[in-house]
Amino acid sequence: MVVSNNGTELTSNAILKWQQDRRIEWHYIPPGKPMQNGLVESFNGRLRGECLNEHLFANLRPARGLITAWRDDYNHHRPHTSLDGLTPWEYRQRSKEDQTLNRANL
Repeated sequence: MVVSNNGTELTSNAILKWQQDRRIEWHYIPPGKPMQNGLVESFNGRLRGECLNEHLFANLRPARGLITAWRDDYNHHRPHTSLDGLTPWEYRQRSKEDQTLNRANL
């Protein structure tokens, strides 16, 4: 499932064909309600402010490399206050451990 606003960046024929070919549900948030997609809005703002706006890219190759490095830092090395100071990777690992313990206790 994809959740998005009604922005024009997601109305191209290529995006619509990609969505249809993969039978992906598309849900739109109401105009003027970005808080309904807050996690994505927060992530996109950080990616844009900390990575994309800081560099000029001549082509996709350097952009992909830089975005991959930024994403690795964001997910594996940077603590997030919303996750009680854990990185997303650490939070995921703990969630898996909790699920395993919960199954064992059933």
